[in-house]
Amino acid sequence: MTSIKSSHICLVFITLFLFGCKVNYSFTGASVATGINTISIATFPSYAPLAPPVLSQSFTETLKDIFLRQTNLTLVKANGDLIIEGEITDYRVTSEAVTQDASTLNRLTITVKVRYTDTKDETKSYEQTFSNFEQFDANTNLSSVEQSLIDQINEKLTQDIFNKSLGNW
Repeated sequence: MTSIKSSHICLVFITLFLFGCKVNYSFTGASVATGINTISIATFPSYAPLAPPVLSQSFTETLKDIFLRQTNLTLVKANGDLIIEGEITDYRVTSEAVTQDASTLNRLTITVKVRYTDTKDETKSYEQTFSNFEQFDANTNLSSVEQSLIDQINEKLTQDIFNKSLGNW
């Protein structure tokens, strides 16, 4: 009988603790503070000379998608509780694995500069550069795999940005 009473007391304390927390957690590992309901994500212009014209829109849409998929935030055009803006600063292909005769692997790298503003808690705001890459066979024409590589890199970059912004890593 005593264990039942102590179980009830523990359950009451756990419930009070959970309802008293000021942070909402999701199953994705994101923590969104109470009172944060909206997010604004500006289009990331590309200042990388070799980047394809679609990169700006592709990256921005992938970034919006990850925040909408993994949180309950509402996307607004401007003045969100959270604001993400920045630019694509680099897009380059480099040779990675080089043998005596030729390069066997190439690497496509995309770099973005991000400014994240938490309007409710300025201590969580940051400015940081993120970079990620994918490798591809040097004998493959870039144009035949470029969109697939961009999609893969965008997914990794946006997950890194999401984790830095709301992942409490």
